[in-house]
Amino acid sequence: MFIAFEGIEGCGKTTVARMLAEWMIGRGLNPLQTREPGGSELGRELRRVLLDPSRPAISREAELFLFLADRAQHTRDIIRPALTTGRPVICDRFADSTVAYQGYGRGMNLAELEYLNKISTGDLWPDIVFLLDLPVALGLERVKKRLRATGESDEGRFDNETKEFHERIRSGFLEIAAKNPGRVKIIDASASPDEILDKCLSRLPRFPSVA
Repeated sequence: MFIAFEGIEGCGKTTVARMLAEWMIGRGLNPLQTREPGGSELGRELRRVLLDPSRPAISREAELFLFLADRAQHTRDIIRPALTTGRPVICDRFADSTVAYQGYGRGMNLAELEYLNKISTGDLWPDIVFLLDLPVALGLERVKKRLRATGESDEGRFDNETKEFHERIRSGFLEIAAKNPGRVKIIDASASPDEILDKCLSRLPRFPSVA
């Protein structure tokens, strides 16, 4: 099974993805936990370019193709081999993020993005996507708290975008979910991580190896 977590900044997807992986390990499964950008060796280099806010501005077209390059390598080298051996894959962001961020957020053509995603993934899509949804103001406040506490951020460059940019992304994710109800499951991310995990588990099919 291929599971992806999506959502705006501060939604808690990285934490809950890790908790799901730990839940699976505790039940004798061997999940692969990965992320985009940065899931492959090439991707780690691209992540530094894409998310470092101290770097010069990147055009939206260059940004798009860097994300697609990361995804193409990640899918070929990391995700497909794991799925082929029967390992569950848990990915922190995947192709829907490109549609939400570069499409709804940056204003790029949605049909073109869908086509480019198909090329970069070889038409591989997650079996289930957990969209952790919450109000933008709450997500950005969580990001600020994390920055104050650690001085670090997972998203870097995107944290500096306007509130309106993040509102467009949230709306985009919700539209993606409305168009793909069988694949994308909306989870209320205003709850605690344990509560969010429970909601995700309730939407998962039963794994054969889980007692």
